[in-house]
Amino acid sequence: MKENLKGKKIAILATDGFEQVELTEPKKALEHAGTTTHVISPKEGKIKGWKSTDWGDTVKVDKTLDQAGAEDYDMLVLPGGVMNPDHLRMDRKAVDFVKRFAQSGKPVAAICHGPWTLIEAGVVRGKTMTSWPSVQTDLKNAGAHWVDKAVAVDGQFITSRKPDDIPAFCGAMIEFLSPPGQLREAS
Repeated sequence: MKENLKGKKIAILATDGFEQVELTEPKKALEHAGTTTHVISPKEGKIKGWKSTDWGDTVKVDKTLDQAGAEDYDMLVLPGGVMNPDHLRMDRKAVDFVKRFAQSGKPVAAICHGPWTLIEAGVVRGKTMTSWPSVQTDLKNAGAHWVDKAVAVDGQFITSRKPDDIPAFCGAMIEFLSPPGQLREAS
């Protein structure tokens, strides 16, 4: 039986320099499961992805941080790439959005360098998380327990390391949002 998450709204927080597949593939998987996704960004219009070693495609921004509230969404997704989370962690409105989301107890999913914004929001202490290997020291210094796994789930937090982990990352997000006892479709 295919998951039906109709009615669930997902915020994907990103800006220029997001790792393209870390935004587009989770967005596609979540929409396929029935959710509505909104790309939230500090700026209007479009944001440009990073595709491995060069600029990639643009993605339409659905709402700016000024137009979106954490209370409007059921889950927050933080794609990685190096530039994207580095810019977001320096943006007070983005950090406040992430902090409010984490404080609400709703699920937060971050991949690759995405946990940098969680660190800046001060919400990783005592949590078991994974990330791109170079972020492990930052997570440890912020009080998290770092593991080298395709996906780590600790309470409301879902984290993954890299693009190769996207299937496990998407599966964990959909599982988290699915009603208890609902059968998952084999992928």
